[in-house]
Formats: sequence, C-alpha cells, structure tokens
Amino acid sequence: MIKTINGATFRKMIVAGAGLLEQNKKYVDSLNVFPVPDGDTGTNMFLTMKSAVNEVSSCISNNIDALSEAFAKGALKGARGNSGVITSQIFKGFCNETAKVSEITTKVFAKAMQEGANIAYKAVTKPKEGTILTVIRVMAESAVNVAKKCDDFEVFLKQVIETGEEILKQTPEMLPVLKKAGVVDSGGRGILIIFTGFYKLIIGEEDFEIQFEDEKQPQTVDDVIADINALEDIKFGYCTEYMIINMKKKTTEADIDKLREKLVELGDSVICIGDLNLVKVHVHSNEPNKALEYALELGELYNLKIENMREQNRELKKKAAVEITKENGMVAVAAGEGLAAIYKDLGVDQIIVGGQTMNPSAVDIANAADKVTANNVFVFPNNKNIILAAQQAGDLTKKNLIIIPTRSIAEGISAAIAFNPEGSVEENTEAMNDAIKGVKSGSVTYAVRDTHVDGFDLSVGEIIGLDDKAILAKGKKVDETTEALVDKMMTDEIMNVTLFYGEDIREDEANELADRLAKKYPDCEVTAAYGGQPVYYYLVSLE
Repeated sequence: MIKTINGATFRKMIVAGAGLLEQNKKYVDSLNVFPVPDGDTGTNMFLTMKSAVNEVSSCISNNIDALSEAFAKGALKGARGNSGVITSQIFKGFCNETAKVSEITTKVFAKAMQEGANIAYKAVTKPKEGTILTVIRVMAESAVNVAKKCDDFEVFLKQVIETGEEILKQTPEMLPVLKKAGVVDSGGRGILIIFTGFYKLIIGEEDFEIQFEDEKQPQTVDDVIADINALEDIKFGYCTEYMIINMKKKTTEADIDKLREKLVELGDSVICIGDLNLVKVHVHSNEPNKALEYALELGELYNLKIENMREQNRELKKKAAVEITKENGMVAVAAGEGLAAIYKDLGVDQIIVGGQTMNPSAVDIANAADKVTANNVFVFPNNKNIILAAQQAGDLTKKNLIIIPTRSIAEGISAAIAFNPEGSVEENTEAMNDAIKGVKSGSVTYAVRDTHVDGFDLSVGEIIGLDDKAILAKGKKVDETTEALVDKMMTDEIMNVTLFYGEDIREDEANELADRLAKKYPDCEVTAAYGGQPVYYYLVSLE
C-alpha cells in the first residue's frame, strides 16, 4: 500500500507517463479524425511530455515543489499543437497544487487533477465536450470522490483510470465527427496513457507496454477524400504558433489577457497561455502578421511557426486523388535499409522486413498489401521459402494479389524495374516473369557447422558462396570467396554484375572488390550498392 508520493517517486512517475506515451504515440496519432496540419496528437503530446522530462531531469532537487516547477515549465516550453498545449495546461494546474506540499496524498493528487482540468478549460477559448477536456474533467471529479474514502494510491489511481476509460468510450456520442470516423478522442486517449504510466510505476511495472481494444480501422481512400473535401472551405488559412519571452518591463498580466482578446477577434482555435516569464500562443487566422505584431508589443518572439493550411490541404487532396486512381501497386520482401531504399526508389509501395532468416507469414504479406492504395498488388517474395506464404496471402485480403515467384533480391529488383504502372495486370505479369528469367543470383555468408556438402568440406565460420542451387565456392576471406563465386557464375551472356553489400561490409571494401571484378571482366558493368542486409556479406546479381 502506498499512501504518499515523495519527490523521488514523483520524478519517476513523470518519466513513466512520458515513456508509456512514447510507446503508444503512433496509436494515438492513428485516432486523428482528419489528415490536416493540426493532426499528430500522440506525437505532439509526447514531445510536450518529453520536454517536461528533460526539464525534470535537469532538476537537481528531489523536493516536490522544485520538481513541480520543472514539470510545468518543461511542458509549457515543449507544448506543440492544441493537444500539446492543453496537456501542458493540465499539468500546469496540477503542479500548482503539488508544489504546495512536501508529499503527495490521494487528496492532494485529486485536487491537483481538478485544478489541472480547470486551467485547461480556461486555456481554450471555445471548449468542446467529447475531447481531452471532458476526459480530464471527469477523471478529476472521480478522483475527488474516491480520495474522500481511499488513501491507497494503487486503488485510487486504478479507479480514476477506469472512470477515464468509461468517459473516453462515450466521446463519439458527444462529437459526431468522432462517431463518423469510428474513433474515440485522440487527446483523451493520450492523457489516459500518461496517467496509466503513473499508475504502472506505482504498482511496480516500470518496463511495460499497453494494448487497446479500440483500435482504429485504417481509413479507405474514399474516407480520406471525403474528409479532405469536407475541409475544403477553410475559413482561416494560417496556423500560427510562437512563444513570447523576455517581456518588456511595462508588460502586465492584463496585457496577456488583452492579447488573447485580440487573437479571438483575429481568428479561431486560439490558445494564449502563460505568465510574465513565458507565453505560448496558437491561432488560426488570415493575418498572421497581425498575430505577430500584437505579440511584439509584449516581448520577444521565440519558436515561431506559420503553416499554410490551405496549401497543405491541397497537397493532401492531390496525393489522395492520385492514390485513388491507382490500379497497380507493388510489395516486396527485403531485409536491410539499403535494399528497402532501392525498392522504394523503384516505386515499390510497401517493404516487408524479412528474408532467409526471418520469413514473413501469409498474414504479414496480406497486411502489407492492404496498405497499398491499389486494386492490384504485385508481390515479390524474393526467397523460395516465402513464395508459398505469399500465395496463401491471397485468401486473407480483398486485394487482387499477383505473386511473381522471385527467389532472390536480384530477381525482385529486375521485376520491379519491369513494372509499368499504366500496363494491365497481364502485361505486367508477363514482363516481370520474363525479367527474372535473365537473372542469376548468388550470396556470400558463413558456415554455421562442420559438414560435407556439394563436394566441400566446411568448417564453422568458413566463408561460403552459393547460387540458388548449391555451394560453389569457399574460403577464408569474404572478398576472395565472392570473387570465386562470380567466376563460377559468369557466362559470356552476362553484361551486368551488382554486389549488394551487407551491414558487415564497409563501402570502401565493396568498391575495391567491384573495381577488381571490373578489370577482370572488362565487358561487364560492375557496381557495388549498399544493401545493409544481415547475415549475408554480399548478395550478387548477374544479368
């Protein structure tokens, strides 16, 4: 039973809340209703908390008052977007109360939550129910009631969080836009994650993850287009954010209130919060110059950001319009950031991380295909052990999957090069299958046990070179074994040799080997390219 929280525990709670939010920020981002500039709720809330953690980490005192001041100051300094600013205000009010005590009881914690909710509501010019504000207010009301009869933090926080979950589930009924999108409020989910982090720390779970049942289904392209069209008529086009620091001597608290009033007349989505040390401003308007001019009357501008929301909306619409008309797409399996980059450059839509030592499942392949905004999806397994799983994936997706039976990275690249986005399924299938016929693939790795195979006596750690059927070379050095492998695979018809070098090979080593092979085979174009793949020193392509 924990009845009081001291400074050391309070410090850890702040870190735990931010840590759990970091683990789940992408999920919170996925709950954003519209693809507009003020999205990314989870990321904005996390960056706000990260700034708070940085400030708290720099605080040398473990006194509650000093930590509270650092927590509030760091959150305000790092606040981003509406969600981040509201989060900073929740913890500003929270810390106003905790700073008054040497140890935090459940009653103090409840009062701090209530003050946090009050301050957050005041920070928003036109508060809406069904948002993070509703969630923190209801949680705070619950906290006050529970604290009257419970002094055990484990029981207290558990009940408060359960109440938060209940009200979060009701947010779609309060905001039609949430109900239409089929999600709960993203900011409300974010604040619950932070408090869940506090709770997990209290019960001794410092290394944790969290899963949610209310996972948002991916939006279809039609949904995205509908959302963007709904936002076409943006009344105020510029999102302006800044901080005011180093206030002029004549500036007063009343001047901050007057600034807020001027901003309300200028536009909407106004947040103007802070004190004579620091003021944080966010406003949507058509005259960002005036928003800056008003601020300069109070002090100096810092962290200035102005975004043209109409232009961002146009770009989103263009992108979505292109995606919705797309007939054909591609998915490839590859391990290594270099190989992934090569495939991306060739227009492959989704890369599944995998290969010889980590075969993706049929559902992995189906999920990747589902993310491609195209009716027909060509899949390159790039390994003979993955082809069957790829063929089974067709039963797990509504997309029309066309499996090109590529057995290597090199074959997959040739197939991707042959892709014609304007061509029919039949034309692309024929072109890709023809392309992979002209590819010879090899790989260089090491023996994992002593054995005799393909006429070679192998020892553990010995370097071996293979084509897709057998071991063709062995040696003590990677470059020599690779050269021997190329020698065995070379024919008069070969015109191009590509060496995709792995994570254990330096660029200069790969280039030196390529130069040596180019001199040895002057009629061939020899290239070294970064693959970054694990386990295999080189993947070799001959065409």
